[in-house]
Amino acid sequence: MADECFGHPRLAAIYDPLDPDRSDLDAYTRMAEEFGARRVLDIGCGTGVFALLLADRGIEVVGVDPAAASLDVARGKPGGERVRWIRGDVTALPPLRVDLATMTANVAQAIVAPESWRETLRAAYRALRPGGRLVFETRDPARRAWEDWNREQSYSVTEIPGVGTVESWLQVTDVSRPLVTFRSTYVFAADGQVLTSHSTLRFRERQEVEADLSAQGYVIDDVRDAPDRPGREFVFLARRPAA
Repeated sequence: MADECFGHPRLAAIYDPLDPDRSDLDAYTRMAEEFGARRVLDIGCGTGVFALLLADRGIEVVGVDPAAASLDVARGKPGGERVRWIRGDVTALPPLRVDLATMTANVAQAIVAPESWRETLRAAYRALRPGGRLVFETRDPARRAWEDWNREQSYSVTEIPGVGTVESWLQVTDVSRPLVTFRSTYVFAADGQVLTSHSTLRFRERQEVEADLSAQGYVIDDVRDAPDRPGREFVFLARRPAA
């Protein structure tokens, strides 16, 4: 099930303007080039920012996401017709043989149930061609990123064309390691509407992720740093063996 910030049409429509800096995707674009990927599966594609970046480079992309409102935004963007958009999760995909599967930003951590996580890894494995790679990021629990998720440090006011002024902020509501739950609040000045979205992320230790990948048959080629948040995240590069 998608969080409200992805599934509510009014919130999906402002998701990109509220988070315009997507330099975090640069590393993924470089890895697609590094691996010579011609077919990519973008798991949890949201409003399609990364999928469209790849499509602009002539890469064949399948974007899958459970949130219909986010996919509607993605389809409506310039070049949206070049991506194959699928509503649902990766476990329901038709047969694919992609070179690269990705889970950018919070996607991997938003899959909180252990069995759902294992099913996602299995499904991504099936979608890869032999020798294909799965790449995703997850925050290092030791850095306690959630301690910055409060109104004082996250409050912003954004002027969005056609929408007006939107106030937004985060607030952690529960920390029950490895799960952290937080609330996002949005206030629309145009009509005073207040919308909230609740999200839960799972903070997995590096060794836990490595064990989960190995259990599903992956070979772990590397665990890299996230260039945009050095020392704060693990970027996993896992491969389906060629034979």
